[in-house]
Amino acid sequence: MQTSLRQQILPGLSLILLVLNQVPELQGQEFRFGPCQVTGVVLPELWEAFWTVKNTVKTQDELTSARLLKPQVLQNVSDAESCYLAHSLLKFYLNTVFKNYHSKIVKFKVLKSFSTLANNFLVIMSKLQPSKDNAMLPISDSARRRFLLFHRTFKQLDIEVALAKAFGEVDILLAWMQNFYQL
Repeated sequence: MQTSLRQQILPGLSLILLVLNQVPELQGQEFRFGPCQVTGVVLPELWEAFWTVKNTVKTQDELTSARLLKPQVLQNVSDAESCYLAHSLLKFYLNTVFKNYHSKIVKFKVLKSFSTLANNFLVIMSKLQPSKDNAMLPISDSARRRFLLFHRTFKQLDIEVALAKAFGEVDILLAWMQNFYQL
């Protein structure tokens, strides 16, 4: 009886998977960071998750004299550089900002949106595979200098202020990433 049931269910599941893979809105689109490509990310979900968390937590970035994601960090980034920079920034956000912001999120009961944001950052970062090729060394060094500018500014601030500032600037990071989003 189980074999008969499998024979009935498997064709139906195959058809459903085939249909889902043909509908771009359901499978996500792709980011192309120079030589790196990430598929399956639904950018509107990232934006929605960010705004839900930010609006609920009411992250008030009262420190207007400092900006972490300065124009020098994100402007005029070459395609090749973008892979390295995106990887470094996402890794930092996951390991530092999201990790330390988690307790605040639990208190405000927006864990689902926060998890959506963090999980998508994790997926994107894990799929970015910057080249270890020696020919790419000048590009990776340039991206590293950009990241270090961001990181130095973060380290100069009080940790709570820096975390709030970094979380409040996720929209700047998402807008920058959106430039590499292919429809």
